[in-house]
Amino acid sequence: DVLVTHACECESANVRYLSGFWAVFDFAGVLVPRIGNPMLLTGGPESYDFAKQFSEIEDVRIHPMYVETAAPEWDKPTEEFNFTAIMDEFRQSFPVKTIGIADSNIIPYQIMKDIQKGAPDAEYKEAQWVINKVREIKSENEIALLKEAYRITEQAFIDSLDTVKPGVWEWEIEAAWRASAYKMGAEGTSYPIWITSGDTTFQSLCRSSDKQIVDNSMVQITVGAKYNGYCGNFCRAVVLGEIPERHQYMINVAKECVDETIEMIRPGATFTGVYDKFQERLAKNGFSGLNLYGPAHGTGMQEVECAWVDNRTDKVFQPGMVFNVDIWIADHQYGVRIEDGLYVTDSGVELFASYPREAIRL
Repeated sequence: DVLVTHACECESANVRYLSGFWAVFDFAGVLVPRIGNPMLLTGGPESYDFAKQFSEIEDVRIHPMYVETAAPEWDKPTEEFNFTAIMDEFRQSFPVKTIGIADSNIIPYQIMKDIQKGAPDAEYKEAQWVINKVREIKSENEIALLKEAYRITEQAFIDSLDTVKPGVWEWEIEAAWRASAYKMGAEGTSYPIWITSGDTTFQSLCRSSDKQIVDNSMVQITVGAKYNGYCGNFCRAVVLGEIPERHQYMINVAKECVDETIEMIRPGATFTGVYDKFQERLAKNGFSGLNLYGPAHGTGMQEVECAWVDNRTDKVFQPGMVFNVDIWIADHQYGVRIEDGLYVTDSGVELFASYPREAIRL
């Protein structure tokens, strides 16, 4: 009867997809009733004015719990709505018997309690799958936005390559990439991007630090621009001088995995077939068990979104699906990630980036 979605600044996708609004500081949520128009909720008069400017949903309400953790007591007179008042409005048109909750893992406890107070007799169901199913196939307009996000991401990488040299700090390389991306129209990053080098390249997640780049080491570039809500992503290995043979071999195998995965993704191909082939190549080269997950994942308004390519599903690739082929291999000493985006066409795939995937030697 009612679908409830939730968003914070770093997990904005469902609400932004439905409304066009991307909250900062405060939270936001979209309610989609079975009958009638959708409603956007956010916190406080600042976010209300912000939402009215950007939201495609006309009915914007202030909920007192959708505010930042250190919100003030507002001096400005503000009309507020809790879920009891909102559900009472819905109940004028239809009985609220079943409420679907998307984003259930990020809804704050107090907000969830207020939802349940507003409809204490309703049945609550996990409903992330409902919006995942809608978002899984991208429209032509979405593909166009993704192409621009990836174009910015790749070009900013190319522009920042001349900063990768011994003596610079990791954050200097990130800063050069950011400067270029923002000049080309990026609204931000797809995720908290990072540069790692040397003995931290085995980390799948990291932050750029004040560690200096040294000769005879690998630098892992992990960057992505967000453009009009859509995410680009681009990961490459840069090698300065000579690196250990095992590390170079790991990079070579990662590239082979990327190439093979791209070759296998076609309309009608099974996720299981692509995943099993990836695992076969890892095992053949002595890297079995050194990956975290399958060779590709969905992308769009989040850098990572459903679906994951693995052998735990009966899914097949369909035209309009968009993926990051994301090959991550690491032991506790060395690591590498090579990542590229693509979308599935009627006859095959089209890549979002064209830069070579071999180790870049400077």
